Amino acid sequence: MTIHIGAAAGEIAETVLMPGDPYRAKWAAETFLTDAKLVNEVRGMLGFTGTWQGHRVTIQGSGMGMPSLSIYANELIRDYGAKTLIRVGSCGAMQEGMAIRDVVLAMSASSIATPSSGIFREFNFAPPADFGLLTAAHRAARAKGIATHVGTIYSSDVFYDERPDLNEQMTRHGVLAVEMEAAELYNLAARHKVRALAVLTVSDHLITHEALPSDQREKSFGDMIEIALAAAFDGGEG
Repeated sequence: MTIHIGAAAGEIAETVLMPGDPYRAKWAAETFLTDAKLVNEVRGMLGFTGTWQGHRVTIQGSGMGMPSLSIYANELIRDYGAKTLIRVGSCGAMQEGMAIRDVVLAMSASSIATPSSGIFREFNFAPPADFGLLTAAHRAARAKGIATHVGTIYSSDVFYDERPDLNEQMTRHGVLAVEMEAAELYNLAARHKVRALAVLTVSDHLITHEALPSDQREKSFGDMIEIALAAAFDGGEG
């Protein structure tokens, strides 16, 4: 048991999916896991452990933003022995040719600042995904026939952004999408030598201003959960 995770020793699997929304964690556990058990509800940040095709999996909410994710990822890795952490969440598309419900696999994650910035100081570290997870996720997405984009994303430390000039330059330089957590997850994975990946669903588009209706989100988000699970255990790993 830690400050923010109330699970007992042995209740957290080595493979953890991390949606931001704790209720999305509940939905994913009930939908995709067998014998899912609630193992954490401290501060309402729900976590569940069950099995998927015989593999133990934990689905733990991370909250919104990099500082919140950093708390849960640190404790999962250091105190519970998590070895594979996959963020599953929504993102805003930043390129033409991308559509609502498409899946984004984040090869790398750029940011202005993360909770790890104090460690790196003037060094602009660009953390990547685990290559094995990335390629396995790409295989799984192609096998399912899902429109998928692989490349760099932007992890913002604010939701209500007022930097159209920065967005313009990111679009110009091929940044696929914006979200709020992956860069710090990749930082922590590099630091602790574990595997990490962000599998994201396009829920809105910064160029076309389209947005996925709330009543359609669960069905659309199911694709990324299936991709994440398939990638985690590709070749028997995890």
